[in-house]
Amino acid sequence: MSGTAPESVGRLFRRISLPLAAGAALNQLNRAITAVIAPDIADAFALSAGDLGFLGAVFFAAYGLAQLPVGAALDRHGPRRVQAALMLAIAAGALAFAAAQGLGMLVAGRVLLGVGVSAALMAQLKATREWFPAASVATVAGWCVGLSALGGVVATVPAEALTGLVGWRGVFIVIAAIALAAGLWIWRSVPERLAERSSGGLVEELRVLGQICAHPGFQRLMPMVAMMSALNFTWQGLWAGPWLRDVAGLDGAARAEVLLVYALGLTVGSFLSGSVQAALVRRGAHPLAMLVGCTLALLLLHLLLIARVLAAIPWLWFFWPFFASPGPVGYTLVSARFPAHMTGRVSTTMNALMLVIVFVAQHGIGLILDLWPRTEAGGWDPRGYDAAIAVSAAVQAASLVWLLVRREGAADAGGASPSPPGTPRRA
Repeated sequence: MSGTAPESVGRLFRRISLPLAAGAALNQLNRAITAVIAPDIADAFALSAGDLGFLGAVFFAAYGLAQLPVGAALDRHGPRRVQAALMLAIAAGALAFAAAQGLGMLVAGRVLLGVGVSAALMAQLKATREWFPAASVATVAGWCVGLSALGGVVATVPAEALTGLVGWRGVFIVIAAIALAAGLWIWRSVPERLAERSSGGLVEELRVLGQICAHPGFQRLMPMVAMMSALNFTWQGLWAGPWLRDVAGLDGAARAEVLLVYALGLTVGSFLSGSVQAALVRRGAHPLAMLVGCTLALLLLHLLLIARVLAAIPWLWFFWPFFASPGPVGYTLVSARFPAHMTGRVSTTMNALMLVIVFVAQHGIGLILDLWPRTEAGGWDPRGYDAAIAVSAAVQAASLVWLLVRREGAADAGGASPSPPGTPRRA
């Protein structure tokens, strides 16, 4: 930490984590908000289901394509400058969406929003790694993600209520105002750290990317960690709602309530995951013990989905994001295997690969569902969901097996949190 005397964790959290979490909450909000406003937009512009699906896809496409350049920018310019600038992109995207008179402007707005949220988690993780004591990193990272997840809570019942008051265009004007306020807060509050900035052009960035992907620790942990986060994106962003309709038989209001429970599960799990990770390691547990335990719990939930237990007791969906929420803790464990000037690119590389998994999973589930005829009610056959969930469970189980059989080397890196800034971990 900078200065003549180290700052307390609480003060650092107020100065750094809170403003960055405010910006990151807009990521969760903008990912989920279209589920609320989709009927209004479809009516206003006579959009087909394919058009609505395309609107969702371009957001994630822009989000994913921005990951690698954003990682380089974080390592070169730092979280303060990058995240404050991206808040302007969110504001511009929200205003473009609010002013849209056709599909083209809607798409442009969603692209800007996807780019604007692209550094949300990574800026938090990098700032946490740079500024906080090593023993506090996992805990603080979990708190940050928990605060950010509140944006997903706002995107459910509260967003629906606000839409009824000011309309969907008004909702996006409010989002733009929040983004501008968050950007100003980040710029004024988050400090700079000028040491260990990366440098170099495209060739150097590609070399670093190859170095990251070839690292044994990255290869070992990435599949399991990425699968945990991808499950949240896949189900919260698209397929949980149709499953609740077609398998659990819930109407729109009941589905919204369950999705709120889902968002709360992500929030609670995110708040707890870092603290639990730090406590387990202090007591001598292996640094990967919590991630392995949560992966086993998610495999059990796959079985409960197929057995219709979550259809009979829908509030159990709370535990799906709860056990998937430690994914960002896994990001910190991976980045701890690299020097500080690479951690932004490490995290964004993982995030880009995770988003590829989301694209494959969301589209793949749809292809599997189309193998069965549509039901009389117009939904999809529950057997299709069962088949898709079985494939998901097989892939996640394979990621766990890969973790257990893959070795990083004689000195296995790990710990409650990343090493102090500038100290690379061996693998």
